[in-house]
Amino acid sequence: MMTTEEGVRQPIKQQREPGKYAIFLRSKRKVVLSGTETEEEARAAENAPISIPQLPTFNDVHEQRVHMKQKLAAGFRIMAQLGYDEGVAGHLTCRDPEYEDLFWVNPFGMYFGHIKASDLILVDHEGKIVRGKTTVNKAAFMIHGAIHQARPDVICAVHTHSMYGKTFSTLGRELLPISQDACAFYKSHTIYPDFGGVVYTPEEGQRLVEALGPHNKAIILQNHGLLTTGKTVDEAVWWFVTMDRCCQSQLLAEAASPNGYKDLKVVDHEVALGVHKNTGDSQAGYMQFQPMYAKIVKEQPDLLE
Repeated sequence: MMTTEEGVRQPIKQQREPGKYAIFLRSKRKVVLSGTETEEEARAAENAPISIPQLPTFNDVHEQRVHMKQKLAAGFRIMAQLGYDEGVAGHLTCRDPEYEDLFWVNPFGMYFGHIKASDLILVDHEGKIVRGKTTVNKAAFMIHGAIHQARPDVICAVHTHSMYGKTFSTLGRELLPISQDACAFYKSHTIYPDFGGVVYTPEEGQRLVEALGPHNKAIILQNHGLLTTGKTVDEAVWWFVTMDRCCQSQLLAEAASPNGYKDLKVVDHEVALGVHKNTGDSQAGYMQFQPMYAKIVKEQPDLLE
């Protein structure tokens, strides 16, 4: 801020040159933080490389499998903390990195908050158990098996009966772009309107896959709940968490509006598309999950076992 001769405070106008604010580049300015560092320490800090978060790389498929199973176990623990577990309902799956027709899933009847990486069950697209001694939820196989088989881009799929997700699903409508967070789902989620009971048949699983479509990352299962997908476990889990919160946000906004959703101020179409491009891609989904993963691993390191 600056003060004029009349004493009125005015905002300082800055001339922003293209490329001037490059947050990923080291500044050329030389400073010494007095009382904090010596000149030698300052010079060392100025030459230190800047770390830019990247997707992980692996030396072999075993290392990748361990990593993915640990992320999936972390996903279950986070779901438990957030209250997304509901008895034996709900399931998270990830495609095995070596055998693409197999996927890892939670044991039937095991509390999300107790699941470790070593507890996960490996099944094929026919529902047969390849590794593990515990059966799995039949609905989990019917839903996730169909998705993994139809969508080779989907590495992980997440479905639980979260409170706000299943409540919002009764409206039979998509999320509106009423916030920056909601824009992450703009034009990338859909509705499955034909609830036919617990998904126990291949036909129901196939109809669900057709409703999801070839590119959408999430689907609202009417009278049922939410389902999200991702190219990484991280992404799929994050989309579920933030989608449930977006459902909560819209439910609150509609309840506070005299005419319900008709009164809500939605983000302009072109702006929503632009925000989606920045916050709704796989890289963004992956990065958003990292703080949650770091937190749960620090609190519950046994999940990695």
